[in-house]
Amino acid sequence: MQLVVEQMRLDDIEENPDCEFEFFQCDACGDTKPLAGSMLYGHHRLCNDCVLLAEVGFELGQIKDIHELIDAMEDKRLEADCEFLRQEEKKLQN
Repeated sequence: MQLVVEQMRLDDIEENPDCEFEFFQCDACGDTKPLAGSMLYGHHRLCNDCVLLAEVGFELGQIKDIHELIDAMEDKRLEADCEFLRQEEKKLQN
């Protein structure tokens, strides 16, 4: 599964080299990640790392829909938001 998800990322870069340098905030983990290798599940965009988690979860029957993964990763998203706020605070102090 890892090889398939990595190939998705490489295919995206081959089709549009700029997507490696275009970023978005993943709806699952909350991190800012490259658009390359990301995937839309309904109206939720997941980064390449979370696509791997989602697809493995589907394959193993651990999750039934993408909302279960997003809900399970709430703590990770909150950590990402807190780190962003810490970095912004540092910028303002300098």
